[in-house]
Amino acid sequence: MTTHADSAGTDINPNTEASTNAGHDIPLPRRGDILTLDIENAAFEGRSVARVAGLVVFVDGAVPGDRVRATVFRKKKQYAEARVDEVLVPSPHRVDPACTHFGVCGGCKWQHMRYEEQLRWKRQHVMDAFQRIGGLEDVTVNDTLPSLSPFWYRNKMEYSFGEMRWLLADELGEVSRDAELFAVGLHVPKRYDRILHIDACHLQSEESNRILDATRRFFLERGVRAFSTRTHEGDLRHLVIREGKHTGERMVYLVTSRRMEEHMQDYAALLQREEFGVSTLVQGVTQRKSTVAIGETDVVLFGEGSIRERLGGNTFRISPTSFFQTNTLQAERLYALAEQAAALRADDVVWDLYCGTGTISLFIARDVKHVVGVELNEAAIRDAERNAADNGITNTQFICADIVDFLAPDARDGGIADGIPAPDVIITDPPRAGMHTKVVDAIGRSGVSRLVYVSCNPATSARDCGLLAEHGYVIEDITPVDMFPHTYHIECVIRLRREESAG
Repeated sequence: MTTHADSAGTDINPNTEASTNAGHDIPLPRRGDILTLDIENAAFEGRSVARVAGLVVFVDGAVPGDRVRATVFRKKKQYAEARVDEVLVPSPHRVDPACTHFGVCGGCKWQHMRYEEQLRWKRQHVMDAFQRIGGLEDVTVNDTLPSLSPFWYRNKMEYSFGEMRWLLADELGEVSRDAELFAVGLHVPKRYDRILHIDACHLQSEESNRILDATRRFFLERGVRAFSTRTHEGDLRHLVIREGKHTGERMVYLVTSRRMEEHMQDYAALLQREEFGVSTLVQGVTQRKSTVAIGETDVVLFGEGSIRERLGGNTFRISPTSFFQTNTLQAERLYALAEQAAALRADDVVWDLYCGTGTISLFIARDVKHVVGVELNEAAIRDAERNAADNGITNTQFICADIVDFLAPDARDGGIADGIPAPDVIITDPPRAGMHTKVVDAIGRSGVSRLVYVSCNPATSARDCGLLAEHGYVIEDITPVDMFPHTYHIECVIRLRREESAG
């Protein structure tokens, strides 16, 4: 076996170690090398960072401040990737994860990091993105607004059924063949054919965990097969649990390949027991081969087929596939920050771009003259109109259109935006991909002086704000908002103004 040797004579191969502190002549690591690494910082995708001979090493399972022994499993020209084998010296920011599935599930990559440190690194990631990607120096980034509840905060969890259960080391030989061929839980990262059996998730509620366990037992005992992505056979596809954190209403949405009348009435009776607190059960039936948790036909087995949730004084009706912010309590704080950043006045006309089901539009509607919400998804626009009517709000207007077309230069000449009042304020809340360059350009040409960008991706919002700077917009400040504790995801409220001399 070929080995590398550093200046101290230490061989680096799968059976020996190299230290990042051994000197300047350390050879570049290779796949299979075992390294001793000092973890310097946190990368955006939930991994941590060390360096060997000037090469960046992304490390899974480490915390900044750790010294670890890790094995390199991938080597590229610009970087290497490694996985922690042993924590030699723990970081002062390392904590014991609350969830027994941590490290396998992949959903909460930072659960082993002290929550206050998570918030600090999220702010740092925002600062780095705006400097490196947006080319914007000296941007004011406020402290990250923490979540009111670091656990049990999600109002929706989506689980998958599968015929290939991912077995942990201590489960090998202990799990029956029937149980191994039936799983309901979460996909193992990068293994869409394997499902991790979830005993309890710390992100939703105790009732949700009880529903998950009862559903697994019910269908396993009756021999109902999980859907196979290989053969496209089997009946059970997805289990979606949604709940109103303010109202206490709870929905179960079971997606299957056929109606299964012989089982569904008994399942409905089970879920109506008081311990589950289920308000409505909906069955989605689909023959599609795709793995999206949406039925072609929905059947309501009990309840109204939807639940209600309150947000900012408004009540929203949530159907099985409606979009709604996942962290209700933090969404209220996010929207309050956006409203504050917009410096709204009673005679303002506000354009809410990428409005979805109208949550921001309705949140601010009572404080302004008129709100125009624009969204491409037709179902979301219908939900927005219904939500406005349910809450007695009459000064909103929702338009189903591509944002690019709505903002096109000729849109006011008999086009989509013809007859719509010009905005005093624009609030934009785009998806993770950010805004199309034509949208950025149209906003820049609009001349609107107050602009609020609600971002779920620092990288794309930094790119967009860099382009907006070319139109004379300057960032007054950015406030990161932690909507998803224990993950690397971060939302931001970005307050921009257009300099009077611009344009």
